Amino acid sequence: MWKGRFEEDTAQVVLKFTQSLDLDWRLYDHDIRGSIAHARMLGAAGVISGEEAVQIENGLKEIRREIRDGKLKPSEQLEDVHMNIESRLIELLGAVGAKLHTGRSRNDQIATTMRLYLRDAFLDLETALLSLLEALLNRAERHKDVVISGYTHLQQAQPISLGHYWMAWFEAFLRDCGRLEFALSSLDECPLGAGALAGSTLPLDREMTSRLLGFDHPTRNSLDTVAQRDYMADYHHFAALFAVHASRMAEDLVLYAAEEFGWLKLPDSFCTGSSIMPQKKNPDVLELVRGRTGQILGHMMDLLVTLKGLPMTYDRDLQEDKRGLFASLETVNGVLEVLPPLVAKAEVDEAAARAGLERGFSLALATDVAEYLVVNGLPFRDAHWKVGKLAKYCLREKKHLTKLSLAEWQAQIPEVRSDIFDILSLEKSVARRGTYGGTAFAQVAAQAAQGQERLLAKKKALEAQRERLKPCAL
Repeated sequence: MWKGRFEEDTAQVVLKFTQSLDLDWRLYDHDIRGSIAHARMLGAAGVISGEEAVQIENGLKEIRREIRDGKLKPSEQLEDVHMNIESRLIELLGAVGAKLHTGRSRNDQIATTMRLYLRDAFLDLETALLSLLEALLNRAERHKDVVISGYTHLQQAQPISLGHYWMAWFEAFLRDCGRLEFALSSLDECPLGAGALAGSTLPLDREMTSRLLGFDHPTRNSLDTVAQRDYMADYHHFAALFAVHASRMAEDLVLYAAEEFGWLKLPDSFCTGSSIMPQKKNPDVLELVRGRTGQILGHMMDLLVTLKGLPMTYDRDLQEDKRGLFASLETVNGVLEVLPPLVAKAEVDEAAARAGLERGFSLALATDVAEYLVVNGLPFRDAHWKVGKLAKYCLREKKHLTKLSLAEWQAQIPEVRSDIFDILSLEKSVARRGTYGGTAFAQVAAQAAQGQERLLAKKKALEAQRERLKPCAL
């Protein structure tokens, strides 16, 4: 395409080094959609005739069928998806096909193609993410009355509802859903017409191509259009935090399924065995979720490091923006294929959970006792000190709080009355934590009900978005 300027053919090693077909051939359908919109606009603007626009559109649709049927294979000599499609169009239509690239650069072309591709990819990602949220809600509702230990510093801290635990992850992944929606919204502007960097002298109707492709508006600055990759960084930000959340949850589930905790029952179909130890049931899926998180974080850093030293506007370095992006999308999709069904099938051994709690139950209600004293008039710091001394006594005497007599209580904390025994229960401890967002059974039920409403709203908005874009499939 640039032979007019050069006296030598491009070296074969250069063609191999610079080609991007291993990255962008998957974009053929979205590239053709952008080209159809561009051709229609050129015809409507009078840059080409209406008949030529129709010929080009029909030719592009024929090429799409050839690629889908496996009849058209890309040539490395033509470097990328754009030139392969354009070359085939010229073979089909001759001089008319050569008019497609009028008023367009590969810079604004790929920027448009990528937005179209990512828009579809993000909508599919959100569908998968909503499945994970639904699985977490179902577990929360099923396990809201199950009492387990909550942890800080990986030490038993206070009894909580297992439903409350699942709702904690629901909140984290719901925030991720919001970040994905932000990344989706950052795609909602059309680069076509920005050209290589400065726009065009031709009477291009950028509003028309934007409307045909389902964008809210054209990009506002041609230099920024071809230089920026913020919309990719927005995706990587979502992916990085989603992966961190998935990794942390996976770590929890691996621990809780271990014999030392022993109360979480992972589905056999999402575990593997050992090649030498017949008794083993290994949580390999969860371990791989953890392990692949580093890759996702690395892809984000890859893009940011590429961008940080680039001058305005387009530089060939930006061809590499897709390598980490596609790899990240594949990994995130893989995680979202396995996590929802794994969570949906996870069960709990309530007896084991109870036994684990009771092993640490001697001090698990210490905060309840401190708050009991606060209600009875002691400053919290005084109550904290007194209960700390009581804890030291229990540890020394190897006694549980529930096994102390009233005399022992009052010897350690004179302010205690006989009603202290009314609060010394795991279930009562959980039920009494009724502050908004707390672990009380009633609060968890309310959180789950609100979660269902929020999830339904997300599903409806996603479906509306898909319906809005249907006419833009081209």
